Amino acid sequence: MKLELLAPAGDMAKLKTALYYGADAVYLSGTAYGLRAYAGNFDEEQMQKAVEYTHGMGKSLYTAVNIYAFNDDFKGLPEYIRGLERIGVDGVIVSDPGILSVVREVSDLPIHLSTQANTTNKYAAKFWAEQGVSRIVLARELSLKDICNIRDALPEDVELEAFVHGAMCVSYSGRCLLSSFLTGRNGNRGECVQACRWDYEVREKSKGGEYLTVDEDKRGTYIFNSKDLNMLAYIDKLSEVGISSFKIEGRMKSEYYVATTVNAYRRAIDSYQDAPTEYKANAELVAELDKVGHRKYTTGFYFGQCDTECTDTSKPEQEYDYIADVVGYHGGVARLIMRNRFKKGDELEVLSPSGSFNKIIKIEDLTDTDGVTVEDAKLVQQVLLLKTDIPLAQGDILRKKSA
Repeated sequence: MKLELLAPAGDMAKLKTALYYGADAVYLSGTAYGLRAYAGNFDEEQMQKAVEYTHGMGKSLYTAVNIYAFNDDFKGLPEYIRGLERIGVDGVIVSDPGILSVVREVSDLPIHLSTQANTTNKYAAKFWAEQGVSRIVLARELSLKDICNIRDALPEDVELEAFVHGAMCVSYSGRCLLSSFLTGRNGNRGECVQACRWDYEVREKSKGGEYLTVDEDKRGTYIFNSKDLNMLAYIDKLSEVGISSFKIEGRMKSEYYVATTVNAYRRAIDSYQDAPTEYKANAELVAELDKVGHRKYTTGFYFGQCDTECTDTSKPEQEYDYIADVVGYHGGVARLIMRNRFKKGDELEVLSPSGSFNKIIKIEDLTDTDGVTVEDAKLVQQVLLLKTDIPLAQGDILRKKSA
């Protein structure tokens, strides 16, 4: 079974990054009906271009239509779904039964059931398969044993998808009222403000009003703040229980985040598929995921009870800084766009899907486009020319170990 690596695409730049670094498919949202209202998202013209670009690379694109809809949301929905089918998206991700019924009525689009639908048992999975769902994105509360039982109960042509990496909501499969209650922004309609990441003081009134004992740091207490999921070391275990699509969270994350995570999981999945019985996570790839912003990692519920210390500081940690984008390379000279400050003498590491991955470039011969030597690159988005014998390509990224 070929495994699919599915990556987030919050906008066109992130879509191109995900595909360049090895994603087999991307998921995104239009300007309505999706659960990431503050991502860049895609209007009809942009989505058409995204589909053409993705299909031009022989890959797939899925559109999220996964809000929990109110009555007024259905007024333009049939036309929107027909538009997605006309554009040629490869599937729609839905959570609401009403939206699912409209999709079935007006189109032949493949239907992927969102994790928001909270599929936690084989009976629910069979029910959704009977409603025409071709892929189920499983709830995050499931263990590997649970998933195995669900897989055994389904027809072979119904696929299972699961999150393998990224932020997790402390609420049940992401169905949270906290954001809506505190700010009026409904997390189940794409407006979540991540209120779970805020600083709280919690106490149980029946215990005399004493504050609960919780972990904290100098910035505050984060009892609702979950760790980030990381299953790179367990690609084999997920495949063995029947997961065929490995999903990375992060439509609101940066291009650097998308590049780093997709690159690591692409290499890990390829390693597993080359020799399934011998898979062991490469230490270099495990370390790779510490080089991008993240909270402490957890394996979630996959191995039974969730990590009991699933709370931590709200501040993400990151070992490397995003320094520059490579936009061209010819004759031993790389054309860069500066993202963060660097200087002559610095050692930059290459992030690339090519064999140049993790090679080191020492900054020695750096100029602007007029040929003027640059000792200190401190102008944001300045175009720079760097001489290097390490072959680079448009889409590669240069990064530097954080001080």
